[in-house]
Amino acid sequence: MSAPSPNHGQELVRFVHGLRLQDTPADVVDGAKACLLDALGCGIFGSGQPWSRILADEMLAEGSTGNSTVIGRAQPVSAPAAALCNGTAIHGFELDDLIAESITHPAACVIPAAIAAAEAVDASGDRLIEAIVAGYEVMHRVGLAVGVAPAKRGFHTTSLVAPVACAVAAGKAMSLTPDQMLSAVGLACSAASGIKSFAAGLGGGMVKRLHLGRSAEAGVRMAQLASRGFSGPPFALDSRFGLLEVFGGEGAQSDKMTRALGEAWAIRDVWFKVYPICGWIQSVVQLVLELRGARPLTADAVASVEVGVSRYAAQNNGEPAPVDTMGAQYSIPYCVVAALIGDPRDPARFQADAISDPAARQLARQVNVVIDPAVEAVYPAKFGARVKLALADGSTAERTVLECHGTPADPCTEQERLAKFRLLSASRLPADAVSHLANQVDKAATAPVRALTHFLRNDGVALQPKRQMA
Repeated sequence: MSAPSPNHGQELVRFVHGLRLQDTPADVVDGAKACLLDALGCGIFGSGQPWSRILADEMLAEGSTGNSTVIGRAQPVSAPAAALCNGTAIHGFELDDLIAESITHPAACVIPAAIAAAEAVDASGDRLIEAIVAGYEVMHRVGLAVGVAPAKRGFHTTSLVAPVACAVAAGKAMSLTPDQMLSAVGLACSAASGIKSFAAGLGGGMVKRLHLGRSAEAGVRMAQLASRGFSGPPFALDSRFGLLEVFGGEGAQSDKMTRALGEAWAIRDVWFKVYPICGWIQSVVQLVLELRGARPLTADAVASVEVGVSRYAAQNNGEPAPVDTMGAQYSIPYCVVAALIGDPRDPARFQADAISDPAARQLARQVNVVIDPAVEAVYPAKFGARVKLALADGSTAERTVLECHGTPADPCTEQERLAKFRLLSASRLPADAVSHLANQVDKAATAPVRALTHFLRNDGVALQPKRQMA
């Protein structure tokens, strides 16, 4: 049987295999370091959450041994186990980055996979940055190529394509040969999984956090197997019964994996989150804050709120009475309430006592979620929103935004990104350690990876529960 021609999947894998830091645009390299900083802040904060603690305890109880770091733990573990724990922690509170058009979260899978694999082989910092750039590129391009059909059927697009991106990131860190890299990708295609039952409004549990950890774990494991000669199908991305065909069906477009390859870089499209909520709701909360003014409102001051979003968001994010943290972070009515009467940046707003507050639940029932034609027209390339706020005194105000703050169209400043990192890291790290870690990220390309991860172990600096963000 002849190989498919042209094969965009193999072209993409060969491109990222050959990627070298000295040939990568300077802004892309800087972007990779910005993504690394943001991911570590998310991971340090997320490592203190119940799901992260459970998972780390389980890996340590299994007696996993190796040279890779679990954030906040002194004992090193195997690279797949570390990637599993750290991916779950980075994705642990809906604060990690995303790329809107491909509907993917690259940081929480690519970065823990790259770090864990790099530690295992004592890789250089420049190889880590190459691995991050390569992983983001594959994550975004395969996400675009698989299309929106899987998400509409209930698959979590991120965790479908993430194992492949993580295999590439780990393979770059490990200096796999071209054939080994193709095998790692072929193996990782069979690790694609993840359903969005967490977003059904009936209680999300902890599983979405695990999706990214499992993807990172799978990518590292497949790269390790490929390095030992375990072969995978070399055309598994876009051949007959390949990942794109099986999940994307007729809507898949394999050529999107190679469009403007080497010219349009995925890291330039990264969106850094401002609020610990679903990406579709970031624009909504930004508008609510703008309309309410500098100070929170009281519940009785609000008459009604109308929120215009995409058809997908209206159908899947409209639950007014979430039952847990995951549900609250995915509920437009609840997030509107969090922004009206408090600070939606504060994770405490998404804990059980706040979610079950009777006044908040009553106010959430006054939020009407509708489909807005202008917002629907730009989805999924942009996650916009329109908000109309009516107050009890009879006044009304209305605004629309198609791309919220943090997106490439309205990016966070370097100072804002550093402030987010410091705020998240301060939940578990002393101030001097936060500064040292930020400085180490800045010079990550010129220092061994283990010089960076030293700061993440509690034998290097004490990672102790301190306080929630305020």
